[in-house]
Amino acid sequence: MAMFKTFIGLLVAPRVISQNVIELSGSSWTLTNPPYNNISVSGSVPSQVHLDLYAAHVIPDPYYGLNDFNLRWVANSNWTYSTSTAGLDTSKSTQTWLLFNGLDTFTRIEFCGQPVASTNNQFRQYYFEVSALLSNCTSPTLSINFGSAPMIANQIAVEPNQETWPYGVEIIYEFPNRQFIRKEQSDFGWDWGPAFAPAGIWQPAYILQLSSPPDASSEIYVRNSDFGISRVGQLNNLPPDQSAPWLLNASLDVLGTLPKGAALSYAFRDSSTNETVSSGNLTNLTSSSSTITGTAILDPSVYELWWPRGLGSQSLYDLTVSVVDCRGTTLASVNRRTGFRTIVLNMEVISEEQIAQGIAPGNNWHFEINGHEFYAKGSNFIPPDAFWPRVTKTKMQQLFDSVIAGNQNMLRVWASGAYTPDFIYDIADQEGVLMWSEFEFGDALYPTDQEFIDNVAEEITYNVRRVNHHPSLALWAGGNELESLELQNVNQTSPDEYNYYLTQYEQLFLDTIINIVYANSKSISYIPSSTTNGFLDLNFSLPKPMIERYNNKTPGSVYGDTDYYNYDSSVAFNYSSYPVGRFANEFGYHSMPSLQSWQEAVSPEDLYFNSSTIQLRNHHYPPGGLNTSNYANTSKGMGEMTIAAERWYPVPNKTDSVANFSAWCHTTQIFQADFYKSEIQFYRRGSGFPNRQLGSLYWQLEDIWQAPSWAGIEYNGKGALLKSHAFS
Repeated sequence: MAMFKTFIGLLVAPRVISQNVIELSGSSWTLTNPPYNNISVSGSVPSQVHLDLYAAHVIPDPYYGLNDFNLRWVANSNWTYSTSTAGLDTSKSTQTWLLFNGLDTFTRIEFCGQPVASTNNQFRQYYFEVSALLSNCTSPTLSINFGSAPMIANQIAVEPNQETWPYGVEIIYEFPNRQFIRKEQSDFGWDWGPAFAPAGIWQPAYILQLSSPPDASSEIYVRNSDFGISRVGQLNNLPPDQSAPWLLNASLDVLGTLPKGAALSYAFRDSSTNETVSSGNLTNLTSSSSTITGTAILDPSVYELWWPRGLGSQSLYDLTVSVVDCRGTTLASVNRRTGFRTIVLNMEVISEEQIAQGIAPGNNWHFEINGHEFYAKGSNFIPPDAFWPRVTKTKMQQLFDSVIAGNQNMLRVWASGAYTPDFIYDIADQEGVLMWSEFEFGDALYPTDQEFIDNVAEEITYNVRRVNHHPSLALWAGGNELESLELQNVNQTSPDEYNYYLTQYEQLFLDTIINIVYANSKSISYIPSSTTNGFLDLNFSLPKPMIERYNNKTPGSVYGDTDYYNYDSSVAFNYSSYPVGRFANEFGYHSMPSLQSWQEAVSPEDLYFNSSTIQLRNHHYPPGGLNTSNYANTSKGMGEMTIAAERWYPVPNKTDSVANFSAWCHTTQIFQADFYKSEIQFYRRGSGFPNRQLGSLYWQLEDIWQAPSWAGIEYNGKGALLKSHAFS
């Protein structure tokens, strides 16, 4: 096994304790699935089963043809990753930990042939001390068995006294019962993507060995951190005093033993010059066995503000926070790049002054950066691949280059994917793109038993703390279309049960998640649902600080944000068909990808508009289950594109069949771009109308694979110039 020492950086002390950090990506892994197919191939970390099977030539390219259907046996099987970990220190003075930043999803972990733990959440960080197991182990091995997520979801759904919902509340794309498990919801299918339901060690994993030397403090390892920069006195969801000093909240989650009297120090360096701007010690220290927290008041004259692109510069600072013991030894240091800004989603009541300016009564629904309202223009970011280990920094930088070329300043990081890795936020910080971020719930209602709530609480806490330092982080939303679609569905189909399901909804999103966000961040606004009419009241002294408006609206007033989809192309360019609101968070129309994208994914004989492979790769409209002959539903979506093309443009009629197919694909893209341009112009126009519309984010930025979708950028990066011309 590859093994190396990581030395913690020196900040204030002449002596620094080292740590033995073993990256499991450097290990030799084996992937097996006995007793099913007796497959044994090389595995890797981070990875997922489909990727390792493809690399070993056991399965074909998952993205080719109809392999999203043909390879369902992979998702329906159990798989085991195992590796040898020889050479570890087995002395009693050493603590040994397993640390996993992402296990997808249901696992049984064994170390030295002994059970360690089971996991059931793709989005949590898991850590387990295995010192006792190692002390009696001569040949240590690590084995992680992954259970079939679709099978386990089905088993959970039929447990005694399990929660149920009215018919149609859970939108079923392909695999059902996704709402019972904490896994990427779109892994079970969506109307723009496949249903692979992958499994594997999808994020970095480590073995940590921390010693307790007799003449020094015990070693510690920082597994997560929470750095927040806000104005003194700032409260979430409320505009702060822009003249107030800055407040740094720093909190470190550690493995090992924090010594008594441990202190925290900090230093800010200008990222562009590497010069130290300020440094000092944090005060108001609190600590537990695993977390140490402190604060510092910062002089606002020392720091330049961070702004979104087009509104100012993206000033960034490298922040180092160190844990120091009473001897002056630096036990651990954490370095994060951050920035100074305030970002607020203003949902307060329209003031008399605003009404006097001609703004319609109701409530605001717009973002304010550093005390200035601005027009948010951008798109919705979906998972860029069905297999996250394939998402590289290079590919994401290219994607952001297209975002910048399209003059976008905000992305809505859509719920029901996976929490965005830090390196993507790093790119957003650098490029000045705000990231409206969402927790992974969407197009369903969710259980509220205590086990589920506790599991979600760990997930939310980890991810809020993990990304809180990024200046591009603009908002936390509880989930996608929960109020505008799911609760409305219940109200229409089962009105007698509405209050029961509303109480459950509020237990998760307005009793649990909001309080975790507020406890771990003072600078980020929260909304329980992506499309919402805003709040009626916000009172931080109450256990439930936010009271939602729902449909308690006054006629003649304007509330909240909107989403809009209308596949009747006859009214595509009719302004009167578009919704009037304060903000448009998603809207769109599907189109075909280019011929070049199709050629990557289907055989030459399938390159015509209504071939069976083309149709079945179109998941609009979704099959609503595991139906692999979805011609009835997909033909509706194919027909919508065809009718729009015939209605508004000359019909392609080339003699060469492939050239004609390419022309048809191109025509659907032109319609899509023109339709988006019309809607964006309408929403931008609304900024000067009584509704004071201050944002539009089209659906969607990019593709997850090669298929019909609402995307402006195809899976291979093509199409950005054709489609993004309308998004300036």
